Amino acid sequence: MVKKNFIYIACLAALSGVKAFAQETVYPAPAQQKALLLTNATIHVGNGQVIENGSIAFANGKITAVGANAQGEAGAQVIDLQGQHVYPGIIAPASSLGLTEVEAVRSTNDYSEVGELNPSVRALVAYNTDSKVINTLRSNGILLAQTVPEGGMLSGTSSVVQLDAWNWEDAAYKSDDGQHLYMPQLLPSSNPFRAAQQTPARDRVKEALEKIEQLRAFLREAQAYAQESKHAETNLKFEALRKLFTKEQKLYIHCNLVKEILLGIDIAKEFGFDAVIVGGADSWLVADILKQQRIPVILAQPHSLPVTQDDDVDQPYKTAAQLQKAGVLFCISNEGFWQQRNLMFEAGTASAYGLTKEEALSAVTLNTAKILGIDKVTGSLEVGKDANIAVSAGDILDMKSNKVTHAFIQGREVNLDNKQKQLYERYKYKYGLK
Repeated sequence: MVKKNFIYIACLAALSGVKAFAQETVYPAPAQQKALLLTNATIHVGNGQVIENGSIAFANGKITAVGANAQGEAGAQVIDLQGQHVYPGIIAPASSLGLTEVEAVRSTNDYSEVGELNPSVRALVAYNTDSKVINTLRSNGILLAQTVPEGGMLSGTSSVVQLDAWNWEDAAYKSDDGQHLYMPQLLPSSNPFRAAQQTPARDRVKEALEKIEQLRAFLREAQAYAQESKHAETNLKFEALRKLFTKEQKLYIHCNLVKEILLGIDIAKEFGFDAVIVGGADSWLVADILKQQRIPVILAQPHSLPVTQDDDVDQPYKTAAQLQKAGVLFCISNEGFWQQRNLMFEAGTASAYGLTKEEALSAVTLNTAKILGIDKVTGSLEVGKDANIAVSAGDILDMKSNKVTHAFIQGREVNLDNKQKQLYERYKYKYGLK
């Protein structure tokens, strides 16, 4: 035992002279104590406006001034950015961030529940603030995310979280913002390997339509339940849907094909839901209907193949610009969790296929905030909103020049270190490449 203790102490002593490489030493930042003024910067407001050689001031977590001659509070700390770019914090919608860590390790996956209808499931309470993936997003400028449940057809509620927190209670930015409906697929997969494992197309469509009818029946029962103020017994699933019927929550409908989108719209109209299409690969084909019904779209990542063989190979790249031209409110998403760190680059691709750079920025900031119902407090750099700010030495939408130097969540300057950076430094040290 004495020998083991000696070895342990010796190891600690050896490490004390070099940088600690454990992410556990990256702590959430305390509340903002001192007013800050960022000067000499190009400010991208997020609503299309760009302020050259501008300044932005914030105190107590809120933006107090933005403009070419903006002034901070008396005694504010001044940071000269020397021409760097200031952006609203990027928002990642429709992610499984914090719900899974290693996809191949079942014990780290907590994003789905058994059964088809689970509206009472809350993704927020499973959100893991200690995920090593979170810090990799922050260092690219992503400061907020919507964490979404999966599994079954009606999977439960998502929540918006801020990415610098001790626990899920601290992380909650907007709790239980909406229910998530995963529409059954009405066509077999175009992937030949997956198609071989699926039932014949006619059976698949029949099964999908039967599931949708079961969902309608379930929602009718829930609607009748919601119209009654008192019940002899509490039904947790129906209780979880009350805010959907009062439009306090949105219904996020995950689907891609035209028929699936139209069925989703029909369900939303029948029950009067405030709906959002998630995925929406074919949304450009029904853009006029989406605009008429005022249904926004959370677009799946542009870096993907089209869902049908007849589409142009670059259709996913063009869809954002087509929705913009049609006047449909949309934002851009990425799949999964660790992939979210590339979200701004997906927007950059969309800017090469019809969007302007500022429209592409809005597609991962202000538009996302509008769809998630948090645009009154974030999504753009405007007075009175939360100081969720990312500073980059170059264009944040460009993979080559994106270099985030500062990030603030509600005015708190957050640590931009992460496990990947630490491993890079570790092996530089090992091989004498300092």
